[in-house]
Amino acid sequence: MKFIDYYKLLGINKTATSDEIKKAYRKMARKYHPDLNPNDKEAEKKFQAINEANEVLSDPEKRKKYDRYGENWKHQETDQNAENGRRGGSQNQYSNADFEQAFRDGGFSDFFDSMFGGGGRSSSGSSIKFKGQDLHAALELQLRDVLESHKRTLEINGKKIRLTIKAGVEDGQTIKIKNHGGEGINGGPNGDLYITFKIHSDPEYKREGSDLHKEVKIDLYTAILGGEIIVSTLSGKVKLKVPEGTESGTKVKLKGKGFPVYNKEGVFGDLYLQYTVDIPKNLTAEEKKLFEQLAKLRNHG
Repeated sequence: MKFIDYYKLLGINKTATSDEIKKAYRKMARKYHPDLNPNDKEAEKKFQAINEANEVLSDPEKRKKYDRYGENWKHQETDQNAENGRRGGSQNQYSNADFEQAFRDGGFSDFFDSMFGGGGRSSSGSSIKFKGQDLHAALELQLRDVLESHKRTLEINGKKIRLTIKAGVEDGQTIKIKNHGGEGINGGPNGDLYITFKIHSDPEYKREGSDLHKEVKIDLYTAILGGEIIVSTLSGKVKLKVPEGTESGTKVKLKGKGFPVYNKEGVFGDLYLQYTVDIPKNLTAEEKKLFEQLAKLRNHG
């Protein structure tokens, strides 16, 4: 394996601050932690390499040494040899082989040993606290299931979780239940549980946010002469007056008869009705005769 670029390994640049290094290390270490990747040798080796990078870059002296004799070590070789001559010999001479050693299984790389020696390694990689994994689940419901707030018990990863499903929750909406995800590592906090709702469409109502849309059929005679009809809504039946001469496609708004507004108790959207005139079929001879008479009257009126 070629020279180990600790900055690239942590996904940061050379000007990264100590806080940025810490943040990048925690993110990468959590991703490849052995407890989250059991029996994954590649993840284990990656975890060791990440710990090594953090060991160096989080220590100002080691980072300075790495920056000086790391990637650009060849350019510093003359200065190093001169300094070693003044001191009567070097305790740390670097060769091309030192910088191209592969990681040794189960420990720090040869590059690390040649640069910094084998002593003074911290155990921060194994003792640092990590937040547990976040879990994601989907919950399928019918539209009428979220007409009112209610409690429901879910079983996720063998654990029973009781939660309140609020009225008006929308399709695709995600809620977070804190600390109900995977267990923390080394005493770290548990992860969170994210539940995404899948609300199935209703055969009678079309939902748009908190508003509902519904098609209502009226017979030809009511459309022409006017009259009263009974319409079912999600909150009960209502009586409506249909004006005479109502055309197919006419829309009527029933204020406050729509769907509950999420997180606003007692607030509802509107219900929009669209009338469709039902044209009679299979007319009897007598009915046809009457329509013909009506047509003559209209044409000669």
